[in-house]
Amino acid sequence: MANIKPLGPRVLVKRLEADAISAGGIVLPDTAKEKPQEAEVLCLGTGGKDEKGKLIDFTVKVGDKVLISKYGGTEVKLDGEEVLIINEADILGIVG
Repeated sequence: MANIKPLGPRVLVKRLEADAISAGGIVLPDTAKEKPQEAEVLCLGTGGKDEKGKLIDFTVKVGDKVLISKYGGTEVKLDGEEVLIINEADILGIVG
């Protein structure tokens, strides 16, 4: 994968694949699938700063599986794969 480093309090994530079969057992075509809200953290940005200029630590770490907001972030294509650059505030929780 190409090298990209988010700036500030941003995180590079890759959406995890959505299920191709619904809960009722119906096979869903790609056009009917919703964008998955679960993603894996690939890279952390340079970090944010508080009002006094002190660096704020990230809550997530590389490799974490997280829930992200459905429409947040900026989609980027790297080596044929779609990834997202999102603000850490757009991460709703860590799946664990």
